[in-house]
Amino acid sequence: MKLYFFRHGQAEDAQMPDFDDFTRRLTDKGRERTEAAGKALVNLGVKPARLYSSQRARARETAEILSKHLGIEVIVREEVGFGFHIPAVEALIADLAADAEVMFVGHEPDLSATISALIGGGEVVMKKGGMARVDIADERPIRGTLVWLLAPRVLDAIAGT
Repeated sequence: MKLYFFRHGQAEDAQMPDFDDFTRRLTDKGRERTEAAGKALVNLGVKPARLYSSQRARARETAEILSKHLGIEVIVREEVGFGFHIPAVEALIADLAADAEVMFVGHEPDLSATISALIGGGEVVMKKGGMARVDIADERPIRGTLVWLLAPRVLDAIAGT
């Protein structure tokens, strides 16, 4: 199974007056780079059977842009938000075939921590608008190999922007 982890794009400043973290949206740059990432995913042949997103606005917006390019609907799940971890991954992929592809659009530090746990340790740093791919080798306990860790600039280059 191929698991893709995508950190939401650049979002509005968290220090704004009347700050509400749940409703922070992508900036123009965040939307632009996510569009490029969507093109890059198509160029890379990514074809997820499911695309899960956090409930927070910036992640949902990122997932919607990606879904347009990938031709798949977004499934918004609380488990992909803050506190995302391996038991959530296991629950969300439990009914899928071993050769399925699944994408999660979420937040730091949870994405990096989950990837690190899946690959048996090590520091993983997800940039805003960046993506990682982990190929699952064992399901009990779930373990895998980090295959890609792509910064937004790399996705821009793959997209040809």
